[in-house]
Amino acid sequence: MMRFPTILTAAVVFSFLITETVGIRFVIDREECLSHNVEYEGDTVHVSFVVIKAESTWHFAEEGVDLVIKGPGGEEVHSMHDRTSEKYEFMAQKKGLYHFCFTNKSPYHETVDFDVQVGHFAYYDQHAKDEHFKPLFDQIARLEEALYNIQFEQHWLQAENDRQAVVNEKMGRRAVHKALIESAALIGASVLQVYLLQRLFERKLGTSRV
Repeated sequence: MMRFPTILTAAVVFSFLITETVGIRFVIDREECLSHNVEYEGDTVHVSFVVIKAESTWHFAEEGVDLVIKGPGGEEVHSMHDRTSEKYEFMAQKKGLYHFCFTNKSPYHETVDFDVQVGHFAYYDQHAKDEHFKPLFDQIARLEEALYNIQFEQHWLQAENDRQAVVNEKMGRRAVHKALIESAALIGASVLQVYLLQRLFERKLGTSRV
């Protein structure tokens, strides 16, 4: 009979950590701004993005994109420049709508994989009046946050793998095209050499006859 209240109380603690994750993959031309609402002051906001690919097969530059994070009042929280991939986390000083503005300075459209995760701890005294349960609740809540962070990290790594696969495919195509062009140039040079040798022999033969 003593075990039932303990199991019930431990089950309630999973409502203490409220985690919201949003992921989107979009194509950016010049500038794109996304917004996400943070409901509680002091929440931890995790941000990650990866530039997957450019629209051009021959584009291999590593300019990356710029990201500026702005708070509810328009104040700048953090900025990153010329990044092809990045992870960042911060504590929200205010609740409200946070803006994530990307800027693409290259002449090509870029495909960006973007994720936002907001973690919030909520404590309810009516569920944890016993002082011995509170440390356990804290540990369980932090464990759940760690699991969400692992999922967040896995998604970021998957986006990195997608980017690398696209880069490898484009480099393979470029190598094939380069080999074809070099082969065509070599054949053209060989044909030109044969033609010039024939003209040279014809001219010498005509001179010797005279």
